[in-house]
Amino acid sequence: MTRQRTLTLVTVAAVLLAAGGGAWAARSGDGDPAAAPRPAVSSAPPVRVVLPGRPGESARVTDSDQVRAPDGSTYNTIDVAFVQMMIVHHTQAVEMARLAPERAGGTGLRALAARMDAAQAPEINWLKQWLRARKLPESDPRHDHSTMPGMQTPAALAALTAARGAEFDHTFVTMMTAHHRGALRMAGDVLAGGTDQALHEVANEMAVEQGSEIRRMEQL
Repeated sequence: MTRQRTLTLVTVAAVLLAAGGGAWAARSGDGDPAAAPRPAVSSAPPVRVVLPGRPGESARVTDSDQVRAPDGSTYNTIDVAFVQMMIVHHTQAVEMARLAPERAGGTGLRALAARMDAAQAPEINWLKQWLRARKLPESDPRHDHSTMPGMQTPAALAALTAARGAEFDHTFVTMMTAHHRGALRMAGDVLAGGTDQALHEVANEMAVEQGSEIRRMEQL
């Protein structure tokens, strides 16, 4: 393990502990029910990709574990699954955050929700570009997004949408805290098993940001 990767993992471990250990509780089945054990990102099978041949040569199909990105960096199926799943995970968080301006009772919560939107919407675009650069699909039908750590059900989203004032604030904090803890677990998975260094940096930044937001929601 390189020194850079070791420092990254140490940073995320500190964030997980500071966030109340929710991501680690998810592995043992303790804590918030929404953070119950879920299939790890590392369980995804290899992604089949088509590599164009040189002039006069035929294209070939191989596993993403065995290819390099155009910039020469390496990546594996754990990286690919994380990116594909995190796009959906972030999209739900942005959807929830955009409910706050017209429904939240407290100005502090409205400001925090705006911060979440401002951080995660650009990250979604970066994740999509990561896939496009590798000629990989934005989604994989083998992924069951409803089982991702922290994902909220349609019924829960409907209840949040219907809530107003203090009820909205309480519901939002409960749901988003579980959602963030799920993201921390997913970031930990890719940092432990992925190989793309740029993605490691982004996952680390996600973990630090969302760990901070969990603490802020606890204060609210």
